[in-house]
Amino acid sequence: MPIREADISVRGNTAYDGAGVKLQRIFGHAEASRFDPFLLLDAFGSDDPNDYLPGFPMHPHRGMETVTYLIEGSVRHGDSLGNGGTIGPGDLQWMNAGSGIIHEEMPIRSPHGVHGLQLWVNLPKREKMRDPAYRGVTAGEVPIVPTGSGSVRVLAGEWGGARGPIIGVARAPVYLDVELDADAAISFEAPRDRTAFFYILRGTVGTGSDAAGAHGAGVCILLGHGDEASFLAGPEGARFVFVHAPPIGEPIAWGGPIVMNTREELELAFRELEDGSFIK
Repeated sequence: MPIREADISVRGNTAYDGAGVKLQRIFGHAEASRFDPFLLLDAFGSDDPNDYLPGFPMHPHRGMETVTYLIEGSVRHGDSLGNGGTIGPGDLQWMNAGSGIIHEEMPIRSPHGVHGLQLWVNLPKREKMRDPAYRGVTAGEVPIVPTGSGSVRVLAGEWGGARGPIIGVARAPVYLDVELDADAAISFEAPRDRTAFFYILRGTVGTGSDAAGAHGAGVCILLGHGDEASFLAGPEGARFVFVHAPPIGEPIAWGGPIVMNTREELELAFRELEDGSFIK
């Protein structure tokens, strides 16, 4: 079974989003065509309340999914569907914006700061104007599969006989949170017709035939063609997320929080925001 090799390595840049949240934009506009169907990956994390307390007040989305995975701290959320509450460490939100949703995510002051990831997944044209939907999952609902030299949290998709609690979403993604002991190895099936990447949260990770050429925390690797992804943790162990899904292969018209297929659709969405007809 051909092993996927590292294709593109990105570390991202410091950015400010929402009302002034400091984060690392790991990939976005410039890389979206290569990471299709994944549009954007943000790593937000700081122990300084000034970096995260401004939060993300009410803002719109259309035509894509936002996936928020909290690793440390707490975030209060609410949306135009009437969902609301607080998520904590290990909790996951998978929001399908569809035809239009307005939501907010407001971090809460914590002695350990607030740390997490937000991934944007594109929707194919036929699904962009579907009814929006929200799926919230607590850490206790996420199956943890021991590997003998670590563990795998199955957030979405299937692995090791476990099925993640996020089901029925577009593109049938697999989203795994992997922790490995020092010098431990692991492999995952990752069919060649799916875009696959991993992002390192802690430690160092080697991949493919160059497992000794380890990548460090904060690095995201897009994997090349193959059917299997193999990983080797460094001497201090590692934690990383591994994600894959089939690409869409459609044009992208992207303006801020709205992702459509054409400039005309994008302009219509912003006109509807102005005239109050955005929410369907």
